[in-house]
Amino acid sequence: MRAVVLTAPGSPLDCTEVPDPVIGPDSGPDPVIVDVLACGICHSDLHAAAGDYPTTLPVIMGHEVAAMHPKLGPVLVYACWGCRQADCWACASGQEMICPQATEAGLLRDGGYAERMVIPDQRYLVPLGSLDPVQAAPLACGGLTAYRAVDHTLQTLADARQARALVIGAGGLGQFGLQFLKIRSDAEVTVVDPSPEKRAIALQLGADSALAPEELAGSFTAIVDFVGAQATLTAARDHITRQGICVTVGLFGGSIPFGFGLVPHEARFMTSVWGTRDQLADLVALAQQYPLHSPVEVIGLDQVARAHQRLHDGQVSGRFVITPGDGA
Repeated sequence: MRAVVLTAPGSPLDCTEVPDPVIGPDSGPDPVIVDVLACGICHSDLHAAAGDYPTTLPVIMGHEVAAMHPKLGPVLVYACWGCRQADCWACASGQEMICPQATEAGLLRDGGYAERMVIPDQRYLVPLGSLDPVQAAPLACGGLTAYRAVDHTLQTLADARQARALVIGAGGLGQFGLQFLKIRSDAEVTVVDPSPEKRAIALQLGADSALAPEELAGSFTAIVDFVGAQATLTAARDHITRQGICVTVGLFGGSIPFGFGLVPHEARFMTSVWGTRDQLADLVALAQQYPLHSPVEVIGLDQVARAHQRLHDGQVSGRFVITPGDGA
């Protein structure tokens, strides 16, 4: 089959022929081989390709996977596979994405930059119903990560007299995040991003306002930072209300001092990681009820290297989605 294999940090991401996947004794408790219909390219894929994360090499990249199951039909893959041991509190509580022994697809196990892949347990598959697999693929990480991050803010927003939410970053995750805030809360939603094009998309997706960073003013009940850079974390600290909540999911490595008097009184600052399998099922149900929109650029496996470079350079307004069946 055709696949894109990471062989070493920074190695060329070329499409090549590899053996078809097979089910073996280490494949999982209830494994199945699925045909990949679509696989989104996530910003964390760039970090994996650069060697910023511990990775089992060689590995087929990709974790935002929509696939065809022989009986279930089109499915979305929950791609963070925990250890599933009885004494693991993370797995026992359904939070496999924070299991210390988790083996994520595309990082520690072969993923979806390929025509086929092995899923270790069929309970990691969520039927898509009538959803378009190409449009749905980014929900598996980009959508799920934004869904969980917004979930953390909902009680604070519900308790506020005049709830105001700020989304920092209007890329693929931020576009999902602002839609979830509009669907799941009554908050006034502001988006901040330096790109005029992304601000325009944010307004089209329902943001109440979209500002350049230098235009940001006032205070907000909840802030979700999809960038995580020094400047965005500083902005979050400066614009959160007392007893507000700031949730960071961006990977740009910023930090701010934290301590009594260094942030507004009783403001909460937290990170949020991916999401649970149950939250993915809830997200698919939400997407079936409320059409979610995010610009998608469809590519083939032989265009992955160029797509990674464009994503690194900020030259995409939404999400890249690979359709492995395209190309020779």
